[in-house]
Amino acid sequence: MAKINLRPWREEQAAARQKDFVTNLIATALCAAALVFLMGYYYDMQMDRQNTRNSFLKTNISQLDEKIKEIEDLKRQRERLLERLNAIQALQGNRPVIVRNFDELVRVLPDGLHYTSLERKEGGFAEQNQETMLADAVRIKGLAAQNKDVSELMRGFQGSIWFGEANFSKVVSLDSNDSKPSKKVTLSGVREFDLTVPLVKPKAEEAK
Repeated sequence: MAKINLRPWREEQAAARQKDFVTNLIATALCAAALVFLMGYYYDMQMDRQNTRNSFLKTNISQLDEKIKEIEDLKRQRERLLERLNAIQALQGNRPVIVRNFDELVRVLPDGLHYTSLERKEGGFAEQNQETMLADAVRIKGLAAQNKDVSELMRGFQGSIWFGEANFSKVVSLDSNDSKPSKKVTLSGVREFDLTVPLVKPKAEEAK
């Protein structure tokens, strides 16, 4: 006798397919969730590594900034030391020149004239000639008995290799009435002069 299957096989087949679909959907969702978790974990690891690198770079940059600051401080100290060394060398080099300049001031001084004040200035004075404006200069104030004494002083400057062209600011005659009562000497006929003369540094063979 033949057996007849009376179960609704179509419904069972549909239920099996639906069960497989749900199983696959759940598996896909789990795989997707696992993939998202792994990607998130990977990116978190990458961010942690990058943050570690950034911290390392910041630390090293700070150390380099400190070293650069120290180097700049050392450069400034070196510049100051070089300036002092140059100043000392310049003073040592100019010391015999300055002594010779003042010695020459005495040599060119006529008998009837004497200095009342001497002032030396680097770079010269405002009343100098434009050509000698940057040269060191000496400003001389003094008294002369006669005009020829002043002229002789000028010729002495012109004949000296240690001085340039002198520039007179004033030459005036003093009167005895202008003198103070406490003074015992008369200033009648005495000339008061004020001049500026640039200093010249001759060559070594000329200075001998």
